[in-house]
Amino acid sequence: MNHWLGVVCRDHVRRGTERGIAQLGHGKRDGLARLAAGDWLVYYSPRTSLRDGDPLQAFTALGVVADDEIWQAHEGNFHPWRRRVDYLADVTETPIRSLGLELTARPGWGAQLRRGLVPLTMDDFGRIHAAMVAQ
Repeated sequence: MNHWLGVVCRDHVRRGTERGIAQLGHGKRDGLARLAAGDWLVYYSPRTSLRDGDPLQAFTALGVVADDEIWQAHEGNFHPWRRRVDYLADVTETPIRSLGLELTARPGWGAQLRRGLVPLTMDDFGRIHAAMVAQ
């Protein structure tokens, strides 16, 4: 089991969690192919929406990859690749800077997030998970 951080605006995260799917890298297959059934996926949203959204910089959803199937959706001229994810309900959006993560410890930490999908250490995932499910 691995732990992954997907970088997606909050509006797109919400659409994905409502449908029980993951989509990364503007619909590209590569990132999804790195995930395996049973892996954890945490979404980090730098903004509320893709182009004109307000800055957010928070973890916005987390779930477990449900299976190993990757499929291509057909939405008009857009054909994104997707996977099923079992998202946890009732999670709390958590600002990234509030947790003191290894991920954010180095100067320029945000540059690595431009890849759209980065592995998380077990310790960072534990901190994120604990903060998001605490009620």
